[in-house]
Amino acid sequence: MERAVVQITLFGLLLALGTTLPNKDDWDIYSFHINSTVNSRYATTVITSRVANRMDVSKEIEFHVRIPKNAFISKFKMLIDGQEYDGVVKAKEQAKQQYAQAVSRGQSAGLVSSVGRTLEEFKTSVTVAAHKKVTFELTYEELLKRRLGKYELQIHAQPMQPVKDFKVDVYINENAGINFIEVKGGLSTNAMANAITKTHVDKQAWVYFYPTEDQQKTCDSCGDQGMNGDLVIVYDVNRDTSLGDIKRSAGYFVHHFAPSNLPRIPKNVVFIIDQSGSMHGRKITQTRIALIHILNDLAEDDHFGLITFDSDIFHWKRELVQANKENLNSAKTFARGITDRGATDINRAVLEGARMLNAHPREGSASILILLTDGDPTTGETNLERIHSNVRRVIADKFPLYCLGFGFDVNFEFLEKMSLQNNGVARRIYEDSDADLQLTGFYEEVATPLLTDVTMIYIGANNLTQTNFSLYYNGSEIVVAGQITDNEIETFTPQVIAVSTSKRVVFSETNTTVDSTGTMSDSHIQRVWAYLTVKQLLEKELQLSGPEKENVKNEALRLSLKYSFVTPLTSMVVTKPQGENTDVLHKPKEGERQTSGLPFGQPIGRLTPWTSLSGKGFSPASGSIPGPPVTRGQGFYTASGLLPGPPVAGGGLSTQVDYADYDLMMPDYGGMGTGYAIVPTYKPTIAATDAPLYHRFLLKTVNQSLPLCFDVSGDVGLKLLHHPNREMSVNGELDSVAHGGFKRIVIHVKPDQHIEVDTAGITVRDGQRVTSHTGQDLLTIGSVTVIRRNKEIDVAAEDSRMVILVQEKDGEEFLWPVLRQRPSDTSVTGILALKPAVYEEVQQGK
Repeated sequence: MERAVVQITLFGLLLALGTTLPNKDDWDIYSFHINSTVNSRYATTVITSRVANRMDVSKEIEFHVRIPKNAFISKFKMLIDGQEYDGVVKAKEQAKQQYAQAVSRGQSAGLVSSVGRTLEEFKTSVTVAAHKKVTFELTYEELLKRRLGKYELQIHAQPMQPVKDFKVDVYINENAGINFIEVKGGLSTNAMANAITKTHVDKQAWVYFYPTEDQQKTCDSCGDQGMNGDLVIVYDVNRDTSLGDIKRSAGYFVHHFAPSNLPRIPKNVVFIIDQSGSMHGRKITQTRIALIHILNDLAEDDHFGLITFDSDIFHWKRELVQANKENLNSAKTFARGITDRGATDINRAVLEGARMLNAHPREGSASILILLTDGDPTTGETNLERIHSNVRRVIADKFPLYCLGFGFDVNFEFLEKMSLQNNGVARRIYEDSDADLQLTGFYEEVATPLLTDVTMIYIGANNLTQTNFSLYYNGSEIVVAGQITDNEIETFTPQVIAVSTSKRVVFSETNTTVDSTGTMSDSHIQRVWAYLTVKQLLEKELQLSGPEKENVKNEALRLSLKYSFVTPLTSMVVTKPQGENTDVLHKPKEGERQTSGLPFGQPIGRLTPWTSLSGKGFSPASGSIPGPPVTRGQGFYTASGLLPGPPVAGGGLSTQVDYADYDLMMPDYGGMGTGYAIVPTYKPTIAATDAPLYHRFLLKTVNQSLPLCFDVSGDVGLKLLHHPNREMSVNGELDSVAHGGFKRIVIHVKPDQHIEVDTAGITVRDGQRVTSHTGQDLLTIGSVTVIRRNKEIDVAAEDSRMVILVQEKDGEEFLWPVLRQRPSDTSVTGILALKPAVYEEVQQGK
């Protein structure tokens, strides 16, 4: 049989590298200011960058900053040669046309991307004439959230070069009075310490950070490209046992409620721990460490239960018991013995945990259910909607459910919806060396209940944000905002009713001071109300379905547009001088990444690492595809151990690779954590009328920030995974959609058993028997289980797991495989089982 040949073209990386980092001789950031003003916990931050083109020719200049994930961008503008260009916030649907145009030109149209645990990255660029200047100005807003008794204002500084005029100015005004203020973060230590000035006077505080150019090069997180780190302002306000801090202005109010000096409420807590095979290795080890630490922190009047689960349920004890020394020692012994194995039956585990709490009512106590999992349900009840319904029915608003999603293999939206439906929250635990500290840190936030059944009442007010809360914890804060009816401040009466231990308590305005105007502008409190309302509507929309869901979504969109918030429902169209490409700014949801070249707003899984290609050598190209022009100083790239191919006439680099000697890489959407790769989307212009079909792939690399970009020619078949010890293999057949994916994926279980997956459904061939499946039933064929959930097909086989995503482009559906759990057997081969490759930059002669 003739061996298939695929053509690989390395041009996308050249384009991506061109504006990654500035050259000091090309353009100069001569001023970079960050100004943050915090009024009553609401922070408005303005980043202003002034850049000069020092070249004798026009130059593309980039603006590249990172902002907190919790923030909404509300304004962006550029000032060029006396002309101002403002960003315009539009409904995402209305921005589709601009997005499609940008993608068709090969522009990176998704300009906001998740970076690490707490930040999002914003970048755009504009062409500036020789010896001219540009000013970029970005404004974002966020309501600071109180955790563990403090607020944190995070400011990230990465101007991309040392800046002569670099300043960070922070002003905080709190009517309740500032209790303490500290400056932390990587930019506050060692060489940078004397660049910080802090002043605190009663209700106000100022922090100034003015590092010199030399300091910007020599600090712990600095280098030739200047600073790259965080400045974190930590503070809290004065507290008492009264109604709290209320601000009223221009017909709106905001109420911060966080009473102190209350007795702690004993708790009943059940821990539900996933011990399925995907928890193998460091995750299960860190879970054991965290669980033992948490058990040590339980008070003697607490009661607790402990469940582990895979496809079965394992009880430490079947009922809740008191947290005395004997029981804690026994539970810690059980925790040390937790080992990974089996599949994931989330439904059964959560229902059992809820049963244990329901069977153990204690007057004057607070009940809490905590789930830790790293994957999707793969056995038992696997229909996500039915799981949500089952859990909601059993919990019945009696206690909160907190879901901790370990890593990026987990379906975070499923966990978030399940938590929100049951008065809890979901939190991602990042796969890192401090995962055990993340777990214990979350527990500390909910370890000390002070009030239950909290009801916030406001006579003479309407359009209120959330007013009922199942629990209030020590170190946290409840925030409510609303509109004062007809602006009648005299009739506005706030009150809070709650339960402390077993007693009903009332907090009223008679023992607190209400600020009617403060020092804030009239619009400030209104924007706090809008911010909080939009955040809660987005959470509510996730929980609903049908017309009610659409109504909530429309209201969130209306407010986002009115207040110019860039949210998951809106986009900002970044206007530029005539003749330049328009950029479209899109805010991703948690766990979603936006990739240029895919349908607008289409989530393609979790944060994306890229598995790799292996090879034995490049041979010189016999033909080439035009790539982008290579400017002076740019390089081209070769894989480690591979011979460089010649530069192509159009600037690209093309090679012919014998397919039999190579495994092409595939994207793996399953679990890189802080990495966030952007797909290069340059599409070559091919002169021939019968041009070959190309599919675009990326290759994750070692010790390089940028992936390699490859095109595969033709609708060939590729080996995705081969497990020789189990006679199992997975093959994929590419489709006929340019830059699409696979039209068919076949899983061979045994010589006479295989599973065919296409966009229409699943076909099982077992000997002479053929069955077709289009629903969400669990299928078992030998050692392989298959479940279809809407746009995902989950395939599990002992210690390996793959998810096949159903994507759509230009009205055509295609498949894309994702390896969520890598087999432990080192003999496994195929595209999805390879290690990242290495390349080096070879500078092209001038």
